[in-house]
Amino acid sequence: MALIKFIEIMAILVGAFSGFIEARRKRMDLVGVFTVAFITAFGGGTLRDILLDLRPLFWVTHQEYAILIFVLALVASPLIRTLRHILSEKLIVIADAIGLGLFSIAGVSAALDANMPIFIASMMGVITGIFGGVLRDIVCNEVPMVFRDGKPYAICSFLGSWMYLIMRKFDFPHDFALWSSATFITGLRLLTWRFDIKMGR
Repeated sequence: MALIKFIEIMAILVGAFSGFIEARRKRMDLVGVFTVAFITAFGGGTLRDILLDLRPLFWVTHQEYAILIFVLALVASPLIRTLRHILSEKLIVIADAIGLGLFSIAGVSAALDANMPIFIASMMGVITGIFGGVLRDIVCNEVPMVFRDGKPYAICSFLGSWMYLIMRKFDFPHDFALWSSATFITGLRLLTWRFDIKMGR
């Protein structure tokens, strides 16, 4: 459980970072930066908890998560404004890929803890992995990245979620299953982006 909490915190930080970058690219003020970071960090997990009927929501139970995003927004806003000229789409893709891996596995694990069937657990992994980024792009008036770049995104999450479920089924060490599955999702997403692998286009 301690490792899952650590992964969840790391996912929140990475998600918030991609939100910070996108908000500053859109020249938002501090309120906008915080809002975009907040929904990116918590959007997927919130939808997961609603669908699994988990109350209170995970970020309500752990208010320190929301406080952390608020403090980081205060620090990140002027820093990113200064560094805006070197921020690029590449940084958002990398941050998104890392967040996708971490959030997806946290989502699968939460669904298993809620005694969900394995297919539903894999779907919860995908939802947790992608929904924060979808909300971020919508708020920033962009077509969500998952729908527009044509490269596997949700599929990377789905495959990695099943990798984790299979490793759990065959009693692989839990920590190894967590990290290897999250790394697989991140690596697969970056490979599809780097080599411009597209589907259905």
